[in-house]
Amino acid sequence: MKKRALVVFPHPDDEAFGTSGTLAKMIDEGWEVTYACLTLGEMGRNMGVPPFANRITLPEIRKLELEESCRSIGIQDVRMLGFHDKMVEFEEPEVIDEVMQKLLDELQPSLVITFYPGYSVHPDHDATGASVVRTIQRMPVDQRPVVHCLAFSNGCREWIGEPDVFQDVTEYLDQKLKSITAHRSQFQIPELIGDKKASKDKIRQRFGTESFWTYSFD
Repeated sequence: MKKRALVVFPHPDDEAFGTSGTLAKMIDEGWEVTYACLTLGEMGRNMGVPPFANRITLPEIRKLELEESCRSIGIQDVRMLGFHDKMVEFEEPEVIDEVMQKLLDELQPSLVITFYPGYSVHPDHDATGASVVRTIQRMPVDQRPVVHCLAFSNGCREWIGEPDVFQDVTEYLDQKLKSITAHRSQFQIPELIGDKKASKDKIRQRFGTESFWTYSFD
């Protein structure tokens, strides 16, 4: 029986730093992964260094960057859901929840990865995670997928404890670094774009582990 995972984030690049190594590892282990991206990040402030995008061209550029990132990871099923960047928090809950429910009904994943609502800094992050949690919470207990969350707000560990899932992704650093650098309009990270002083140990230390919180519905 195929193992299926659904990844739900609001922006292109949300997959890159926190989950790309884990997703590459899962795909290598035979998982089918769908990435549902709510927006194209069209309101992002970064336009590349030196700038090569503008407010008109940025959505298409970020779409292409997302596709490149997903190819690097090995994700073949990418869903772009068409919500507006920086407006996810203002969507009627029933609208976004209906989209989540349709994805869950279609894919029937055993694992969902999203942001931990309330602990993920950006309002779009929190609203996305909240919709996923609401929708899954309405499901019968024995039909709910496991939910792994990313959280990185200041002090989040004081409130929700330490993460309980850790993935060593050092064997998948090539895929992860390609995923990150695919989003070239958004990130310029010296050690990934030619900093000769950056050692493999430094890169491994910074990017080699990914951690998650298992969401408790209790």
